[in-house]
Amino acid sequence: MFLRSKIRKKDGKEHRYWSVVENRRVADGRVVQRHVLYLGEINDVQRAAWCRSMAVFDEDTGTATQLALFPEDRPAPELACAVVQVKLSGLQLRRPRQWGACWLACELWDQLQLDTFWQPRLPTSRKGTRWLNVLKTLVAYRLIDPGSEWRLHRHWFDHSAMGDLLGENFSIAQSHTLYRCLDYLVEHKQALFSFLQERWRLLFDARFDLLLYDLTSTYFECDPPEHGKRKFGYSRDKRSDCVQVIIALIVTPEGFPLAYEVLAGNTLDKQTLTDALAKIEAQYGKAERIWVMDRGIPTEETLALMRASDPPVHYLVGTPKGRLTKLEKSFLTKPWAAVRDQVTVKLLDQDGELYVLARSAGRQDKERAMRRRRLKRLCKRLQELQRQTLSRDELLLKLGAAKKDAGRAYGLMRIQVPAPDESVTAATFTFSLNRKKLRQVRRREGRYLLRSNLTGNDPVQLWTWYIQLTEVEQAFKELKGDLSIRPIYHQLDRQIDAHIFVAFLAYCLQVTLKARLRPLAPGLTPRSALEKFAAIQMVDVQLPTTDGRTLILSRYTEPEADQQLLLERLNLQLPAQPPPRITAALRASIH
Repeated sequence: MFLRSKIRKKDGKEHRYWSVVENRRVADGRVVQRHVLYLGEINDVQRAAWCRSMAVFDEDTGTATQLALFPEDRPAPELACAVVQVKLSGLQLRRPRQWGACWLACELWDQLQLDTFWQPRLPTSRKGTRWLNVLKTLVAYRLIDPGSEWRLHRHWFDHSAMGDLLGENFSIAQSHTLYRCLDYLVEHKQALFSFLQERWRLLFDARFDLLLYDLTSTYFECDPPEHGKRKFGYSRDKRSDCVQVIIALIVTPEGFPLAYEVLAGNTLDKQTLTDALAKIEAQYGKAERIWVMDRGIPTEETLALMRASDPPVHYLVGTPKGRLTKLEKSFLTKPWAAVRDQVTVKLLDQDGELYVLARSAGRQDKERAMRRRRLKRLCKRLQELQRQTLSRDELLLKLGAAKKDAGRAYGLMRIQVPAPDESVTAATFTFSLNRKKLRQVRRREGRYLLRSNLTGNDPVQLWTWYIQLTEVEQAFKELKGDLSIRPIYHQLDRQIDAHIFVAFLAYCLQVTLKARLRPLAPGLTPRSALEKFAAIQMVDVQLPTTDGRTLILSRYTEPEADQQLLLERLNLQLPAQPPPRITAALRASIH
């Protein structure tokens, strides 16, 4: 294995991306390359560390041990332990199941010491149900291969090694057991937040003086509509036809979640911040915290309360474009100052607040390219409509679809449609570019306005804090994508809250894995690591014995080169293979 780089130019800047590649010789003598791991843009120190790991791994100094069995066609020697003769002709491989990702999920669970938190809160039931193991199964399922609880019961548990790792049988995957476990979780939410905060502080030296706050929605596909928290509202998932709930999430710049709330689906963004501030203060006390938010979340009244608080609650927020219009003249006389490559800012002190006008060349190129692409597609569509024979109503319907596809670019076009009593012709249906609006848009592309009551802070620091809002957006992306928090099929509020709570726990495991991977290579995602480990399977080697019993050796497959490399870089060690078992009416022991 070796490192291979690939160079791409993006927005006028050269980027070098690295991958781990393996050479393989095929039957006809040719050597082909297999992509093993994508590492993204890594620095020289990380590159050297990967090279050293691969060099050590290629020495192949490990040894493998096998269980010695005695076949039936020869006498067994006299030994101090029990001797079993097996019928090799009857050897079978049974129950192939996914083991590696399940084991990694349990490792992450142990790193967070979640057993310590949950054992006193989820005691074993009088019937012997170990609710802690049921919760582990739910969280591992959500992390590895998310789906419904019914699918876990019907398919996933039997095709995974969670039972082997937990020492459990199928009883913990009964559908009624899974749903009952959900009822015991949410009441411990606040205590879990405090526990996790301390674990991340100890594991990763995480700081909680800078908090990123944002909201998203997740929709339902179930009947009946609009009940409890399930309401119609503004859908960030583009599913206005479905009821939804709102999730308010607070994370650190590294992505560690501090708290979340599940709100009714018709809750407005501006109605959430006051409660979030009060809950964080009640749980963690007053402290010097800085809240970073996007525009639309804080109202003027909320910001005034934050400034008037004792001590003041610091904030850094984006502002609507309308405020930039109002302050544009005030910024004209201010000089631009460079904060980093291709980013400059202007500062304006006004009424105890600091306004930061940022101009990013990279963002300008991106916004300009998006606008050009949409305008080009819109013009092409309008030209197609001009050539078609349409009634006025048909034209208006097609224009509505084109407007939805073009977004804000649609407002840059002057479009004349026929009057109600006119037919559609080249004279009655025309379009042209509004160049005045285009000049205004071009002037503001790549610019955005920040607002803060941290008047004495370095603008470079303020800008750096604000762009870290991408971490909370990434958290929502992973919750909706990797962990499939949507759509929700539950109908009762308590089960809706529990479904999101399990997804939150799975995200905690994922962000822990991400923090472990980040020093190795930023491009190495938790999902890619889980997929690599998921290829390690477990099978049952079944050997009939001469006395009518069956010897069962449950064995996980030996890791391949890429999996072994990941284990080494993550400083993880696979456990010993499970001990053999023998099944019969009368069981014997194997030592």
